[in-house]
Amino acid sequence: MSEKLFNAFLLKYAEIGVKGKNRFVFEEALEKQVRLHLKRTGGEFEVSRINGRIYCEAKSDYDYDAVIGELKKVFGVVGICPVTHVADKSPEGIMEAAVRFIDDNYPEKNFTFKVDTRRANKTYPKTSMEVDADVGEALLNAYPDLKVDVHTPQEVLHIELREQIFMYSKIIKGTGGLPLGTNGRALLLLSGGFDSPVAGYMVSKRGVYLDAVYFNAPPYTSDRAKQKVIDLAKVLSSYTGTIRLHIINFTDIQMAIYEKCPHDELTIIMRRYMMKIAQHIAENTEECFGLITGESIGQVASQTMKSLYCTDDAVTIPVYRPLIGNDKQEIIDKAEEIGTADISILPYEDCCTIFVAKHPVTKPNLNVIKASEVKLNDVIDDLMEKALESDEVIEVS
Repeated sequence: MSEKLFNAFLLKYAEIGVKGKNRFVFEEALEKQVRLHLKRTGGEFEVSRINGRIYCEAKSDYDYDAVIGELKKVFGVVGICPVTHVADKSPEGIMEAAVRFIDDNYPEKNFTFKVDTRRANKTYPKTSMEVDADVGEALLNAYPDLKVDVHTPQEVLHIELREQIFMYSKIIKGTGGLPLGTNGRALLLLSGGFDSPVAGYMVSKRGVYLDAVYFNAPPYTSDRAKQKVIDLAKVLSSYTGTIRLHIINFTDIQMAIYEKCPHDELTIIMRRYMMKIAQHIAENTEECFGLITGESIGQVASQTMKSLYCTDDAVTIPVYRPLIGNDKQEIIDKAEEIGTADISILPYEDCCTIFVAKHPVTKPNLNVIKASEVKLNDVIDDLMEKALESDEVIEVS
């Protein structure tokens, strides 16, 4: 199929279509995101809404692969259809357009096919089945080697009868989900591993803008570890839009925990103070309604049910864990799909791996954890204040 022949794209959405009276809010948000992503390609497009569809017409030369790549990153789009606009709306015009479409797009004309017409414009003089039959007959007459197969065709010619008429035979899968901006904002605890970038992607796919926080531990972690996280945020931002990345110097808090608390509780207590700092940032961010982590039950000692219970006790805002039931391979597969895996695999350790205990507690008791934290009382307020003052904010896009 020649990609240069298409000067427009019809975008399909699914979940948005059942939103009832609020549907227009989601459609407007989706249209906005489509415009933003198409702008990245350097081409000029006119974007409009047609009942149940988003229509993008090219007004200048464009890079087909770049356009498809960007549209596949728009949350809310389930199908991307490179379309031909049929100018002559008469039944004869549609048949002639179908013959040209096959001739232009299929050098070898010896495949099985069917015609699938959707008659959204109920005033059109012919029914969907009548158009299917007319177009099918015209194609068979024009190309005798074609064969009709209505059950398992090799190709399907789609015709949409609307105020305008569109024809296409290719549907490229989109990401689905809900458009960004329809569900507020959340703060992602972003590390350099596989899990947290995937968790951020999964929540953002539900219409949530992302901010992120990374806990840096110089000199125990390097500038390369910090850059790794910035690079991960950059990949995420290609889906989520600009991410405000907060970089917090966490070394002094970690050293105090290491010196004053039992070593088998290090990870749990460290995570609790990370969550407290993250909550402070979230509560000072407009429309930020929760924290996101990449935790999965039982993956490591700090992610057992009891460990997560102790961690959550440190904060009062919701904590979203979209990977809670996934195994590691499922998470890695998703990371490869969204483009973060090659960065996550780089061997630059973060603060969570540097200060891990040899034998971490897997069934922590909350009262025991809180009792251990009492040993920090003389220093922790000042250390928390110092950590928050170290906040370096980078806008990643």
